Amino acid sequence: MPIRYRITKRSNTIANNKKPQYIMQAVNTGVVNVKQLSKQISNECSLSEIDVKFVLEALGQKLKFYLEDGKIVDLENIGKFRIGFKCKANPDPTQLTPKRNIEKYHLNFQPDVTIKRWLKNGIKTYKEGSRSK
Repeated sequence: MPIRYRITKRSNTIANNKKPQYIMQAVNTGVVNVKQLSKQISNECSLSEIDVKFVLEALGQKLKFYLEDGKIVDLENIGKFRIGFKCKANPDPTQLTPKRNIEKYHLNFQPDVTIKRWLKNGIKTYKEGSRSK
């Protein structure tokens, strides 16, 4: 299925030339939740919807557990997850402490090679509001 996009006006406050610029922006068409995923996956295998839901919930818990332990979690056909953080610099390394210098934590995701190739090959797109998909 093609990805919907819209054209959005952006102003560049940094450049000397402050003319507005336009970008294409991907439009999300909704959210798929665990219940929907569980139902669809259960229709394609011998596991029940509830079994799939529990596996997905357990995956979320184990993902958090191993990330907190400093591990990279490799979900093979999906990609790798790892913890990162934004840190304030200090000229004196002895003054660096997690409480003072770590500003926020984030999750890094590196897609699997097959997903990277799929993205590199491009995905069909269509403009929001147009009739053709």
